[in-house]
Amino acid sequence: MDFESHNQEVKRVWDAFHKREPHRIPVIIGASTRASLLNPAVNTERICFREYTLDPEIMLRKQLEHHYWVRHNIMQDAEMGLPAAWSLHVDFQNMYEAAWLGAPIRFEDGNCPYAAPMLTDENKESFLDEPIPDPFDDGGWMSRNWEYYDFFQQKRVEGFEFMGRPIGSISPCAVGTDGPFTLAAALRGTSILADMLLEPDFFSRLMDKLTSAIIMRMIAYRQRLNMPEKGAFGFADDSVAMLSLTQYIEHVLPSHKRLVDTFADPNQPNSIHLCGDAQRFFPLLRDRLNIYSFDTGYPINWNTIRAEVGPEAVINGGPAVILLLKGPVPEIVRETKRILDSPAARGGRFILREANNLAPCTPLENISVFYKTALEHGKL
Repeated sequence: MDFESHNQEVKRVWDAFHKREPHRIPVIIGASTRASLLNPAVNTERICFREYTLDPEIMLRKQLEHHYWVRHNIMQDAEMGLPAAWSLHVDFQNMYEAAWLGAPIRFEDGNCPYAAPMLTDENKESFLDEPIPDPFDDGGWMSRNWEYYDFFQQKRVEGFEFMGRPIGSISPCAVGTDGPFTLAAALRGTSILADMLLEPDFFSRLMDKLTSAIIMRMIAYRQRLNMPEKGAFGFADDSVAMLSLTQYIEHVLPSHKRLVDTFADPNQPNSIHLCGDAQRFFPLLRDRLNIYSFDTGYPINWNTIRAEVGPEAVINGGPAVILLLKGPVPEIVRETKRILDSPAARGGRFILREANNLAPCTPLENISVFYKTALEHGKL
């Protein structure tokens, strides 16, 4: 592949998109390290997530190998080929917030690490009285977070290179949040729904504590990293898909409002990632939290979403990951065309992507067909 020509075209596509003069719909693929670590054809060493997560040397090496694989195999509107410098981040997947608060971490074959619920009917009240752990020196996962960050920094100082390229930007995890309700669900399990309905006082106090902990940690990290506290703010909270709109407004929106009030510049639009059946929340999120960029999962009604969020909102979405994983190819083409022809995509404020986060072992042929279909059918 001619990476130079591809990268020049990608720059033109994104420049036009940001100028509000798109000539075709951009295409991105979200491929986290699980896409390579859990793919035996790529991870021929069979390095598991336990080894990757618990050893910074292995994390550094396998993360760079993952970036190399993505940049040379995953067709999308992103720079391909070797970069000027590699980016690294401390990669604790989606378990970092619950782990910080004491949840036990599970490593299972063929899966990402995850936090097991820790709050029982017996200890949930006492948890509310416990102090929030130090965001840096908790003696656990956040201590490890900054140890890995320092390890990566030292490797850069030493002049470490991979494929002849140095290390560039480095970031710790936990600078953002996966959302207070999702954190509550991780700590309490599905019992969090019974708490919300049957013990609303406990639920409210738990959400208040978790939101305060998230805000405290994020402020501390931004200060250490010399990042501005306010700006265009983005966050996630996937577990709200379990709620009705009324339940969300009563029980979760106040926490989201606290996050936005703390970190968002009111003069800039915000963004949110919500997997699952979450479309019913979007108009409210726009009106109450100034959110104008929606990273979607599935299902999505592509015929109604544009009217619901308006012409100025950016919508990210596309075919379900299970379709890209299993095909068949004609169905991938059909579904991609259907979405590209929808009112959601025709307005120009649309980014086509897999919905949402590439499944391990997705055939490269299926990704290529998806991208080529968008090139041919996504012209505006």
